[in-house]
Amino acid sequence: MKLGEKIRYLREVEGSLRGLNRPMTQQELVKAIRQELRKSISQSYLSQIENGARPHMTQSSRALLAKFFKVHPGFLVDDPEGYHTELTSDLRTTEGQLDVWLLQGSERFVSDPEVSDVLIKAAREKDTRRCLLLLGAILDTPGLGERLLEALRPELMAGAKGRRENRRGSHERL
Repeated sequence: MKLGEKIRYLREVEGSLRGLNRPMTQQELVKAIRQELRKSISQSYLSQIENGARPHMTQSSRALLAKFFKVHPGFLVDDPEGYHTELTSDLRTTEGQLDVWLLQGSERFVSDPEVSDVLIKAAREKDTRRCLLLLGAILDTPGLGERLLEALRPELMAGAKGRRENRRGSHERL
């Protein structure tokens, strides 16, 4: 993946994390860096990087963007030709693949902010695999998912009840 693609991807993820339901614009990124880190980077500089007109960043710009996006500065370079993102350890491979899969899923469901947010939260868990196994155990236990949802998010249960009643009413009219 090229540096410009990585910056665009990070703007997309950051926009989702901030509840924008879209990628952060370059201008929003510049403003957020100024407000949150009290440092500056120009929008034209970001544009040049993303469009490939400037293939490399200065060390200070790389450190600033890495700090803002909370990634390792080494991530903000072009990947070498033939580079693969697969990890070698079996456990780390599983964790890494799950995290990437969940983050990609969060992007696909950006139109449903609640689902997108949950996928991001799961990807950020230290033990993503365990998180998914817990979800499976909850779903395997009859009635537990509904009871937990009722206790933790009662507003979702009220909406689901109303939708069930509306479906019943429309069937009765037929």
